[in-house]
Amino acid sequence: MQPGNATSRPGPTARAAATRADPRWAAVVSRDPHADGRFVYAVATTGVYCHPSCAARPPLPQNVSFFADAAAAERAGFRACKRCRADAPAPAVRRAEVVARLCRLIEASDDTPSLATLARSAGMSPHHTHRLFKSITGVTPRAYAAAHRDGRVRAALVTAPTITTAIHDAGFGSSARFYERADAVLGMTPRQFREGGRDVEIRYAIAACSLGAVLVATSDRGVCAILLGDDRDALVRELAQRFARARLVGDDRGHADVVERVVAMVEDPRRATALPLDIRGTAFQRRVWQALARIPAGETRTYAEIAAAVDAPASARAVARACAANPLAVAIPCHRVIRQDGGHAGYRWGLARKRALLEREGGT
Repeated sequence: MQPGNATSRPGPTARAAATRADPRWAAVVSRDPHADGRFVYAVATTGVYCHPSCAARPPLPQNVSFFADAAAAERAGFRACKRCRADAPAPAVRRAEVVARLCRLIEASDDTPSLATLARSAGMSPHHTHRLFKSITGVTPRAYAAAHRDGRVRAALVTAPTITTAIHDAGFGSSARFYERADAVLGMTPRQFREGGRDVEIRYAIAACSLGAVLVATSDRGVCAILLGDDRDALVRELAQRFARARLVGDDRGHADVVERVVAMVEDPRRATALPLDIRGTAFQRRVWQALARIPAGETRTYAEIAAAVDAPASARAVARACAANPLAVAIPCHRVIRQDGGHAGYRWGLARKRALLEREGGT
């Protein structure tokens, strides 16, 4: 009897069918690195267990068993595959741990560590370090350091005694360097941010459309929110939460033309309408949203394809989170992103609306 076999088991045909029906089998067949760490699979004919991404020849499904982890497989009598080092963290997990360590190093440094310094810490070449870091986080080490510094200045502006102190405490070498980027970092002046966004004016209007109600909000820089829903009051509350201390001006007739153009886009999302957008998000979110904007109407992309498009092939989950955080429905077409298996996955404004938008475009 092979390791882990019970004394009475279904025949090979039934076992193969059961294995093929298990979603973990698809991960084994495709050698999906994203499945590493979630489970291991064992092969009765060899007595070996492997990570899902193992490069070994795929086994016959009737010989496969799945286990939660290496310890469970070993308790069942299987031994670790030497090729993929199945008793150690999976390669993807080890790479993520290296990048996490580099992120902590960047966050703990007053000055941005050089790529050479990061490479020495990782025990890799600078080229490999740069490529690995970007594949996991979606941004370069320098961009990550800049985003962390931006986060520090946002926090410091709330607590520091003066704006100048906050700027220097966050790691900016001079106030001039910060003020060059202040609008992109804060979306407003440092003083307005320090006061919680007070006196920043956001104008909005709500219109009816075939998908319910659409709220369109604009700042001095452009359209900053396009929200879909059924409850108009809920849409206003969502806008108020996003711009907590801004001054909201409702039913503003001054941007009626913009609202009409947005409604036209909802009714026919194939129509390319150039709108000035006030896009506020992290560096990675902005890169994802830019990639979404390049998807032609009538076409779809998977989360993995978007991750590859932003040079972060290991960041499909981060791409999904960026899609979910998109505040500009239709203008940034996150409805055109689907799962690997063709399913529609989630949509911030409901799957029924996602399906309707794709149908109107002639997509899947």
